[in-house]
Formats: sequence, C-alpha cells, structure tokens
Amino acid sequence: MSSEDVGILFDPANPYERPSFTLGIEEEYMVLDPETYDLKSHVELGLLSKGQEVLHEHIKPEMHGSMLEIGTGICNNVSEAYAEVKKIRGIVSDLAGQNGLIIGAASTHPFARWEDQEIYPDERYKILVEDMQVLARSLLIFGMHVHIGIENREVQIQLMNEMRYFMPHILAISTNSPFWEGIDTGLKSYRSKIFERFPRTALPDLFSSYSEYQNYVNLLVKTGSIDNAKKIWWDIRPHPFFPTLEVRICDLPMRIEETVAIAAICQAVAAKLYSLYEKNLSFREYRRSLLMENKWRAVRYGLDGKLIDWGRQREMPARELIKELLLFVDDVVDDLGSRKQVEYIYEIMEMGSGADRQLRVFRETGSLREVAKYIHEESTRGL
Repeated sequence: MSSEDVGILFDPANPYERPSFTLGIEEEYMVLDPETYDLKSHVELGLLSKGQEVLHEHIKPEMHGSMLEIGTGICNNVSEAYAEVKKIRGIVSDLAGQNGLIIGAASTHPFARWEDQEIYPDERYKILVEDMQVLARSLLIFGMHVHIGIENREVQIQLMNEMRYFMPHILAISTNSPFWEGIDTGLKSYRSKIFERFPRTALPDLFSSYSEYQNYVNLLVKTGSIDNAKKIWWDIRPHPFFPTLEVRICDLPMRIEETVAIAAICQAVAAKLYSLYEKNLSFREYRRSLLMENKWRAVRYGLDGKLIDWGRQREMPARELIKELLLFVDDVVDDLGSRKQVEYIYEIMEMGSGADRQLRVFRETGSLREVAKYIHEESTRGL
C-alpha cells in the first residue's frame, strides 16, 4: 500500500456500515554488500528504477541510498498479505543479487554509520534534511507499517484511542534493533528512541472525535508547524489520505512469518475492539503518560521484561500479557482467517524476538558481521 499523497479516497460522510479490515504492509529493507555485510548505496546501480519496472508503485526510495521501501497492495486477508510480502521481498532480493547486492530486514544495522550514508537525491529529502538537520541525516532506521481498512473516520478515532493500550505489547513482539553503530545499546528497540527525536512521534493523546483530531491538524497547518498530516508520525494514526488506521510502532522483523503475524495481531485487535463497539461496549482508555511507561519497558526489555497491567495496577511478565492479548482476540481470528498467523506469535515468544536472536548470535560469535549475515539469512529465509 503506497503512502503517496493521492487525496481522500472515500467520502467520510458516507462510510461503509462495517470496516473492511483489509491489510496493507510497508517494509523498509537494508541494501547490503555481500562481502562485508555493511550497508551499500544502490543509487548509482539503478536498482530502484529496475525494481519499479517490475513492481511499479510497490517499491520506492527512502531517504538513505542504502534503503528501499516496499508496500503491498490492498489485501483482503492475511493470506493475501503473506503472499504479497513474500513475492515482493523475493523480487527485491533477486534484483539486488543481479546487481551484486543483498538485502536485510531489521530496524537498525549492527555496525553501519549514518555519517557514511548517501542521501537519496530527491527534493523532499532535501527539504526534510534542511528542516530537521542532523535528526534527519541520522535517521538510519528501518520500519514496518501496517494499514488496517477502517473506512469510517469516527470509528478510526475510537479504535485508535483503545488500540494505543496494546501498542507496547506489539512493539515487544517486534523488537529487532539492539545494535547501533557497532554498540550493543542495551535496548531491544533502539530504533524507537532514534525516531522519538522527531517531533509529533510516539503514542498519541486521546481524541474525543474525528473533528477534534482534524481541528488539531488544522491548527498545526495554520501555524506553519506542518504542511499536511503526514508529518504527524505517531505510533498509530489515521492515515491522512487512505481510509486506514496505520500502526507504525513496530520494528521491522526479519522473517516474513513474523511480519505477517504482527500484521495479523494488529488486524485482530482492531476487529475485536470493533466487535465491542458494535455492542455499545468499549475497552478502557488510558492516558498517554501511563501508556508511555509500557512503551519504555518494551523498548528496553522487549519480551524479557515486564509490562504494567493498568487494570490490575501491577507489573506482569510481557509474555504473560501477550498471551492474554492472544486470548482476548481469539473469538475474531477465525472470521478473519488469521488463526495460523496470529498463533505464530507463540513461536516468536519461544524463539525470541529478532533483537533476542541478534544478541544470541553476537554472544556466540563475538562478531557484528556475523549478526548482519544472520539478518540477511533470516530475511531471505524461504524465498
């Protein structure tokens, strides 16, 4: 699902009766040298233009020349999403190989330096660097976004308010960025802290209605803070141009199965909360300040830490609360056709998140090159 500025694609005054819960997935891949496993720019090799001949709008540049962004089309279910991600990742991997390169999927590179990276020659990146300066140039991180089809804007806001509670749980599952410029950061998701340097990031506040959210956007535009709502980079947001709720908190996992499992749990949470909404029920809404405590715990410890159950008002092992989340959505996954994909999260908890596995390889080998090699191998597993 491309995130180009294409205008509003639906009429908010005439929404569908029920959300479609379609899926779109965006991933940002590392482009790597096959000998050193360091990042390598694809710009002079024309890899992007070659990819666009095959994938058209499903592949785009990102700010750094050693990064490629891909996006699926609109998928009706997680099986379609899996097939699309696997196809696109396979094509990108093949094209990279034909040009003497390889790809990797993780949210930070183990040892590459942002200072050494080429900025992709595009006017919008030039403007971003001018605006954000070193914050933009050092943004050498790779993310994953999940779009969930929710056509009614008021329903989007209601579900966003409630889904915020589960964002730290989902981040803990996806954590995959423990290293930065050759250093073990001690965090499972260092990407999250790098991105939070930008304004208008992290978890959003509560909004009572779509009109309150729109008034917020209009005020920022009026005061020259932003020129459009795409510059609101929250962990979960109403997409400004598509009829989707966009989950942006995740690190980029290595395996395709992990990507699709995380997309499936995001979709299932939305569907579960909507099923309550249909019955005039709702999940408890919490202040951003409380939810950010859990986000920090997910960033720092991932699956191995404790999250706070704000209802019980006590901390509990992250794995326990994630198992409770899986039980919470259990009655909607069969209708969505996603039971297999959602239950893959049990396997992630067993083998560890990407961050856990990267750290394991480093402990066993003492080599960050071996970690980068492992990222590549896991990212192309099964292609």
